[in-house]
Amino acid sequence: MSSLSRRIQRRTVPTAPSFEDLHPLLARLYAARGVQSPEHLDLQFTSLHPPDGLKDVGAAAERVVKALAEQQQILFVGDFDADGATSTALGVSALRAFGAKHVRYLVPNRFEYGYGLTPEIVDLALASGARPDLLITVDNGISSVEGVAAANSVGIDVLVTDHHLPGRQLPEAEVILNPNQHGCSFPSKALAGVGVLFYLLLALRARLRERRWFEDEGIPEPNLAAYLDLVALGTVADVVPLDRNNRILVQGGLQRIRGAKGRPGVQALLDVAGRDPLHTVAADLGYAAGPRLNAAGRLDDMSLGIECLLAEDPREARRIALELDAMNRERQRIERGMEAEALAALTRLSIAEATAPPALVLYEPDWHQGVVGILASRLKDRFHRPVIAFADVGNGALKGSGRGIPGLHLRDLLDTVATRNPGLISRFGGHAMAAGLSLATAHFDAFREAFTEVVAETDAKLEAVVETDGLLDPEYYSLDVAELLRGSGPWGQHFPEPVFDGEFQVLSQRIVGEHHLKLNLACAGVLKPIDAIAFRVDTERWPDEHVERIHAVFRLEVNRYRGERRLQLLIEHLDAA
Repeated sequence: MSSLSRRIQRRTVPTAPSFEDLHPLLARLYAARGVQSPEHLDLQFTSLHPPDGLKDVGAAAERVVKALAEQQQILFVGDFDADGATSTALGVSALRAFGAKHVRYLVPNRFEYGYGLTPEIVDLALASGARPDLLITVDNGISSVEGVAAANSVGIDVLVTDHHLPGRQLPEAEVILNPNQHGCSFPSKALAGVGVLFYLLLALRARLRERRWFEDEGIPEPNLAAYLDLVALGTVADVVPLDRNNRILVQGGLQRIRGAKGRPGVQALLDVAGRDPLHTVAADLGYAAGPRLNAAGRLDDMSLGIECLLAEDPREARRIALELDAMNRERQRIERGMEAEALAALTRLSIAEATAPPALVLYEPDWHQGVVGILASRLKDRFHRPVIAFADVGNGALKGSGRGIPGLHLRDLLDTVATRNPGLISRFGGHAMAAGLSLATAHFDAFREAFTEVVAETDAKLEAVVETDGLLDPEYYSLDVAELLRGSGPWGQHFPEPVFDGEFQVLSQRIVGEHHLKLNLACAGVLKPIDAIAFRVDTERWPDEHVERIHAVFRLEVNRYRGERRLQLLIEHLDAA
């Protein structure tokens, strides 16, 4: 929990629409999130936007049909995060089920080869196995102009599937699938990389049905809904907006996981994180399974994570998941050290919350390049500023990872810097809230000055604001309501989990687990004391025995322990009242 002072702002609630048999609290919460008709709550798989709205999806499907019919060599080139890993596992698994006999994947070490399809990765693809006839990028490729050109030069067709924002120049791929490319009328621009690939598979299956492929080949027609746990994990972990279409995909995946029909690897990732798959919600994918999957790409390469997702044997899946869990703990250890170093550096520069510049641009020579993104995220939360943290990658170069704040488009800011200062940035990419870039070490100070200047010119509000759903009526402090809210998602980016604020009397407070604050609270109108916990508090500030009342921002949680269920408040921000 950040110690940053925040202004609490309660969401505007339009007149709640009349929903038959809907709890009045849910009606209010849904209305505050823009739900105005019952159809917006229909998350049946049949309500998905059809694939034919995705520009060139037909041409992409036909190219894969050709690869299947001729049993060509197919190579997936993935990204090194959870979205890339789930996309890769989805593509390999599904095409094998469709009858592909020669399909494999390549996710090169990010520290050696960098991001996206590069000429070096094309060389690696040629050297590491049979020569590919078709190369399919997943969760990357839209900015890989040179890499696609390298593939074209040796006669490899490239099919780009991506969701990141295009730059000024598109790669000359055989086909590009990206809902954010110019001229694409697909209604949802929020698809994750794994969602884009899933839509390609929907279109592919339709083409194969028309050709009577499954009957002629004697192959059972795959049920693509069986892959929705992968789609849900990649979508939530990539923190894309959960518009209705993405909520349908995520809900379908959650239903499979809860019904014990998920892939062994997804089940194992949840299990080693201490989450019960039978009660999984979107937050468990984002905060438990996702980070463990990401750990492989952050500290080594993502192949281990992909192998976990591809595993058919539950014992093998658990073995790999335990390795990923150990990597995640090591990642956390490195991150804590880097965060302490960054805060010490800011202290030396006399940068505090109240005096922080419009942007924070940081670099230490010994920072781990796999963890600078998480460091940027932590500092962004603490200071409510856009943050870019850099790591040394050798040969006089730095790689940076940035995190943005609402009201600023991080990739557009980098584009402005690059336009004004030709040659300053070697390469960059990303989206509104996260971006990556490379530059020469000698350019660091100039970049920091240029980026800070561009941010200062915007009208973004640098005051930290936390939005809440207001006060919670006393009768709603109950286990039943907590269960109701937990199961009424999926909640996530742009469809936020319900968060309330209110005043409480502090009955007791103590530190548990080194830096978590455990409280017992009383609330006016609520008959029984309420347990609460605040994670990662400032232990120099809390506990404070002089504080008798607090104003807290919180979520209702179901605390399951040793077979028992209890109501608990998960506190996200607190101040003395």
